[in-house]
Amino acid sequence: MVKPTRVTNAIRALRFAHGEMTQAELADRIGVTRQTIIAIEQGRYSPSLEMAFQIAQVFRAPLDDVFQYPDTED
Repeated sequence: MVKPTRVTNAIRALRFAHGEMTQAELADRIGVTRQTIIAIEQGRYSPSLEMAFQIAQVFRAPLDDVFQYPDTED
């Protein structure tokens, strides 16, 4: 049986590492609502690839430092 995988992220940690950026500030910078950022941070919503790259650019971080996809192999 295959375990479901879930994309995780480090957005909250990166926001605090970048001068305690608020969810609203991040949302404004990428053109979405604060609710979208909340849903992404909580893992309830996976952003589009374009949005994921925009978020990574805000933090000047590689995409895989912002979003992680766990290995499915045990």
